[in-house]
Amino acid sequence: MAYQADISRSNPGCFLFLLDQSGSMADPFSGTGGHSKADELATIINRLLASLVIRCSKDEGVRDYFEVGVIGYGGSSVKPVLPTPNGPLVKISQLANAPLRIEDRTQKIPDGAGGLVEQTVKFPIWIDPKADGGTPMAQALNEGTSAISTWVDQHRGAFPPVIFNITDGEATDGDPGNAADALKNLGTDDGAALLFNVHLSEHRAPAVEFPASDETLPDTFAKRLFGMSSPLPPHLQTAARQEGYAVEDGTRGFVFNADAAAVIQFLDIGTRPANLR
Repeated sequence: MAYQADISRSNPGCFLFLLDQSGSMADPFSGTGGHSKADELATIINRLLASLVIRCSKDEGVRDYFEVGVIGYGGSSVKPVLPTPNGPLVKISQLANAPLRIEDRTQKIPDGAGGLVEQTVKFPIWIDPKADGGTPMAQALNEGTSAISTWVDQHRGAFPPVIFNITDGEATDGDPGNAADALKNLGTDDGAALLFNVHLSEHRAPAVEFPASDETLPDTFAKRLFGMSSPLPPHLQTAARQEGYAVEDGTRGFVFNADAAAVIQFLDIGTRPANLR
């Protein structure tokens, strides 16, 4: 069965994030106290990257279990946005050593008596928020295909790459479906690349998380993103069930109209490797 390759320093995994940075990302993100979608998404991705670094950290340092990349798309710009010099995909140890800056941020933690207290923590920043222009999603998927094609050629025995496309709007450079298909047609000996989509919709509609069909989705674009999304492989079905989601064969890596907490959980589930050694 595919999607079972071990992930190790000699056989790393790959995560690529495609981030919508169009002008509409300046709109408020529901449930975040007025924060824009761009601000909240930057925080979410920075936190996830920090979590991946921690996951790979051992006594002797950061082990290169993963290679990661972030491509931003908005206006006429589609480009890697990590502050690293070695292309769209970098080793996790390189990422760990190259934040733009470290900020002091507050977070609430349990006080041991049933309440919460604020604590100041060091928060690494690799990407800053941006919101400008249109939504060149097809071009971003094509850029992702170029990066992933090179990676899979060099890692034939690896766990297949996982790509996350996070957007709040419809593509302004044509139908992204063909570009998504080209990306999903890439793969390693362990299976096809996985493309998961997060739709931060403008609709006032209930969230739809990990659906197996598009019947409850309210518009053509949401249904298109669902159709572009890969089915969850078995180990991610198990991970989603452990978090309380009702999944089945055919469940896809797609979430519609998610709030910030749901986006965080979606990305956490999607970045869980099958076998990390």
